[in-house]
Amino acid sequence: MARRALLDRMRRVVDDVVVLASLVLLVWPAANAADTTLTARLVPLAAALCLGMAMLLVAPDRPLVRFAPTAAALTVSGIRHIQGELAPGAIWLLLGMAVAVLIRRWSGAGTDVAIIHDLTTQRALLARQAYRDPLTGVGNRKMFLEQAEHVLAEASRTMTAVIVVDLDGFRELNDLHGHEVGDNLLRAAAERLAANVRANDTVARLDGDEFVVLLPGLEDEQAAFAVAERVLLELHRPLEVDGITMHVRASAGVAITPGGDGIDLVLREADQALHRAKLDGGGAARRFDPALFALEEQRRKAEGDIIRALDEGQFEVHYQPIVDLDGEQTVGVEALVRWQHPERGLVAPIAFLEMAESLGLLPRLGGWVLEEACLQAVRWQRQFPGFEMNVNLSASQLSNPNLVAEVRGVLERTGLEPEHLVLELTESVALTDLVESARVLTDLKSLGVRIALDDFGTGFSSLSHLSALPVDVVKIDRSFVQAMPESGGASVAEAVLHIARTFNLAPVAEGVEDAAQAEWLRDLACSRAQGYHFARPMPALGVTELLDKQADKEIPLAG
Repeated sequence: MARRALLDRMRRVVDDVVVLASLVLLVWPAANAADTTLTARLVPLAAALCLGMAMLLVAPDRPLVRFAPTAAALTVSGIRHIQGELAPGAIWLLLGMAVAVLIRRWSGAGTDVAIIHDLTTQRALLARQAYRDPLTGVGNRKMFLEQAEHVLAEASRTMTAVIVVDLDGFRELNDLHGHEVGDNLLRAAAERLAANVRANDTVARLDGDEFVVLLPGLEDEQAAFAVAERVLLELHRPLEVDGITMHVRASAGVAITPGGDGIDLVLREADQALHRAKLDGGGAARRFDPALFALEEQRRKAEGDIIRALDEGQFEVHYQPIVDLDGEQTVGVEALVRWQHPERGLVAPIAFLEMAESLGLLPRLGGWVLEEACLQAVRWQRQFPGFEMNVNLSASQLSNPNLVAEVRGVLERTGLEPEHLVLELTESVALTDLVESARVLTDLKSLGVRIALDDFGTGFSSLSHLSALPVDVVKIDRSFVQAMPESGGASVAEAVLHIARTFNLAPVAEGVEDAAQAEWLRDLACSRAQGYHFARPMPALGVTELLDKQADKEIPLAG
């Protein structure tokens, strides 16, 4: 383009030089012929003047043309000392060339007008394209936002609705049939959307397979919901795309406002309604529910709090003692995570572990708990050799391919002997994928650690699968323990203990809350237990004080 512009500029300069030379030739004879008549002098001067005027009309913006008559006069005055005249043929040749240049320039002026018109048309086209989705031809996000802001800013007695529509399972269809078919599916969906709304409604594609419809001037809320259901009904009809019949499901979220709200808020409300439709199974429309929205906001805030708590070190580890029922001496502890919330105080795991799991944070949080617990266990073992540390593994940790390497790294960094670490996992987690669980637990046992099965007896088909898992300890579920005094017997707990002994597993009873339960367990020859009857979970300092008291009581006996 730059080279073409340079050549065009050079061509124009040559044209100007030719015309200028013609002016000089016209003026030269009249200025130098002393014996000519007045008419002979005036004719070429008049011709030069007309030629100069023509140049100004054709290209008035060119400096060389604008000053051509003056330049010609200056040239004449500068060469008056030259004698003789040019041949008539040469003069007429140059004049012919000048006329040809002017004709070409004049026709070029029309071309320039056409070019300007084309540029104007192209600019208008580009302006329209800036508001259109290039794939589907409907509006894009920019057009929707500007149109929505305009509509919501105007005072009106009617309502405005925003409907967000999303194709269920589009990614799978796109992967199955290819991107070209996926693009054609989006085009077909956009056509059906546009065909089922009013002329003054706005249809736009926000991103991917998500569309949005702006419905201004509604008399009631039901009208917007009716449009959403009609749109979904049309989208659910079979679509013929590239010879493939597709049955597509879609979901919609509807938000309605009387105006005055910002479009960001209304769009967020429609998104929340769409999310609810997805949670309910998809293929339907849902209206924005302020109560559900408040819950979602609360959940989002809680999610942010958990992430921030992990980054800022707000979590801490508490420990619940595990006692030997023969003398009720503390022989180990179970590490339990707690959240020291800056506003809510100490938060129990039930309030955040499930959410942390859904956010994918449990491997990180669990790894931190494991390292903290092992460091503390080493401190206690300096005074109480053989002291055991139990740490829980979550489902996401068990499925982590780097779990074995991480546990090995913690043991190496902390210096804890592997035989003093007991890794606990619930029976339900272990039975989710029995083969994979057995493989991972076998690899962990190869490090020298022991494995405990928590909540034993509550899982399905526990007996048929127990022998497949490399387990060392079973923890009897608290429901069996707490039912013992009320049942008039201990049949369930006794059966569980019998199973544990059959498989040569060490039993630990959970949830012991009073002395009667502890006595029943002793009668059933259960060696270890934990629960509020002995001690509640406490910070490390509390366990240290408890161990010190037990040590002081043992000194007289040793003497």
